[in-house]
Amino acid sequence: MTIQRFDVATRLSEMAVHNGTVYLAGQVAADGSQDIRGQTTQVLDAIDALLERAGSDKSKLLHVQIFIADLSDFPALNEVYEKWLPHGAAPPRATVQAALAKPEWKVELVVTAAV
Repeated sequence: MTIQRFDVATRLSEMAVHNGTVYLAGQVAADGSQDIRGQTTQVLDAIDALLERAGSDKSKLLHVQIFIADLSDFPALNEVYEKWLPHGAAPPRATVQAALAKPEWKVELVVTAAV
């Protein structure tokens, strides 16, 4: 079985597709100056774009992991996330507080989806 990798760099690929499953690397905001709503929107837009490249979309999410720097941002993150999700297609999800790699990042999402 073939593994298809996208945007391969030395350390990681942004996405891999294998056996009908899409695996995304952790997605963070390009503009770290925005608040949690703005960063979450950026991340979800990036996820949409990657899934489209793989021939998938957010209705096919299998699992979502959310890493959030400050739990006080949790309600605002959920507000944006819930508007983004298609009705009736909420995947299994885990959310944990974490120190992210850059201090300006407020949220990072890792998703797995079906093709």
